[in-house]
Amino acid sequence: MGSMTTINGVEVYRAEPTGEPRGALIVIEEIWGLVDHIKGIADRWATEGYLAVAPDLLSRGGISPEVGEELFRANSSPDEAVRTAMQPKLREKLAPVREPAYGEWATAQLVKLVDALVEEPGIDGRIGVTGFCFGGTYSFALAAADDRVRAAVPFYGTAPDAGRIAGIACPILALYGEQDHALMEKLPEVREAMNAAGVDFTEVVYEGAGHAFFNDTNSIAYRPEIAADAWAKATAFIGEHVG
Repeated sequence: MGSMTTINGVEVYRAEPTGEPRGALIVIEEIWGLVDHIKGIADRWATEGYLAVAPDLLSRGGISPEVGEELFRANSSPDEAVRTAMQPKLREKLAPVREPAYGEWATAQLVKLVDALVEEPGIDGRIGVTGFCFGGTYSFALAAADDRVRAAVPFYGTAPDAGRIAGIACPILALYGEQDHALMEKLPEVREAMNAAGVDFTEVVYEGAGHAFFNDTNSIAYRPEIAADAWAKATAFIGEHVG
């Protein structure tokens, strides 16, 4: 449905809706990069009536879609030895992405996308953001950095610190798996910071799910019924606040 293009200097996968768009949605990749799974999610949002753009933020850090697919296949292997052997390469590839300067660059790229989307015909400032894992983290980050974003739906993302949370002006729907222990440990602190900042923050924690429960290419983590419920909640939330 979509195709690769460049918007305001940012390389993206762009999926067009049929007819007039209900708004625009930025769809941010998992740590595996701009792989077909993420492009497919952008296509699904286009089917819902939105102009969906999925930026490639990770190739600059060394995780091109090809590298990401290789790492993902090893990480999701049923063979524990294969998963273990992949860990050093994964840590090596992720090192640049975890530098603060990279985070600043990536957030600036997302703001550039917002700059372009507000000028798109038929969008009229109706812009939302969603993302998964790495993309969930940057969904939070963009909401904190740009008050033109009308809604954010981070899937299993890490929220920013309290100082940046105070900059969030849009409603947030955050989706988690209760077995995603690192995020669950931080959730009470996130909830407190959101409340203190007056952010319209809704959390959904799915029992029996862990990280990456939405990824239907991950045979280990995927939970189809939970993913379907999360999609229904996400589309309704974006429909209410963006579409």
